[in-house]
Amino acid sequence: MSEERHGRPSAGAAHLGRADEVDRIIASWATQRPDLDTAPMLVLSRVTRLARHLDLTRRKAFADHGLEPWEFDVLSALRRAGSPFSLTPGALMGELLVSSGTMTNRIDRLEAKGLVLRSRESEDRRSVLVVLTSAGQEVVDGALETLLDCERVILSELDAGELDLLASLLRPLLLPFETPSPAIP
Repeated sequence: MSEERHGRPSAGAAHLGRADEVDRIIASWATQRPDLDTAPMLVLSRVTRLARHLDLTRRKAFADHGLEPWEFDVLSALRRAGSPFSLTPGALMGELLVSSGTMTNRIDRLEAKGLVLRSRESEDRRSVLVVLTSAGQEVVDGALETLLDCERVILSELDAGELDLLASLLRPLLLPFETPSPAIP
């Protein structure tokens, strides 16, 4: 087993000329438990730490527009649906992976803020659509622009080729956890 695979700091840390907290954690484990292969931590601990930082960044970006992360998620699902920016509660539940009770509560709260409204489908009056209002569209568009600006700052250390490589390396790690969907052309 190579030194890197046995959990010692990788050449990547030396290449950048600086170590991160994960390098320090792995070095500590190498001292305390040299029998363990901590190689998975080289990637997954970094992913976990980045996820925490990204969560804080997302919360700040959304708060700047008066939104909670869950509100952005609902509004952005409606926005991505395209005109007339509407989905059934069931479609929203499937996309956001929440229960019907949670979805009902979220729709109620967004409706109270004037960001969505419930509309009966004309063909089947029992079926309800959740529709993004113009105020909802304005706030989700602004929050998305702020989020993307913040995410560009986070990724600014990487060039375009590195970004493409990172995205292609992360995709197969994520796919087993995702609901199968058709390929995007």
